[in-house]
Amino acid sequence: MFSINKVILQGNVGRDPELKKLDENRSALNLSIATSEFWKDKATGERRERTDWHRVVFYGRLAEVVAEHVKQGDTVYIEGRNQTREYTNQNNERAFITEIVADKFKMWSKNKKEEGAKEQTATVEGTSQADEDLPF
Repeated sequence: MFSINKVILQGNVGRDPELKKLDENRSALNLSIATSEFWKDKATGERRERTDWHRVVFYGRLAEVVAEHVKQGDTVYIEGRNQTREYTNQNNERAFITEIVADKFKMWSKNKKEEGAKEQTATVEGTSQADEDLPF
């Protein structure tokens, strides 16, 4: 049977990235991304908002590049796959965590030096499993 595991998110970074070294040649970076939806309440006419938080992880050279360029509050676009993994928590109990393993990243930032605050973009693509040269 054919299946697809693809996640696309665009949202705001909730806290500064956490870069960790897994071994001599490989890095991992954890990121929290908030996505929000807005609507008008039909009963009251008030504007409503709902925010979801997503745990995103980058590996390899892509993790290092994201760590250099991303900070809390930045707007980012990511693509990846959904993954649930098992681990043992501090109480020595079996626990699970669901996260997005990202393999594509795009960042939007405002250049405040220019009067019009033009939007600038930076795009990075890589694989989540291997350290490969990035296209810039």
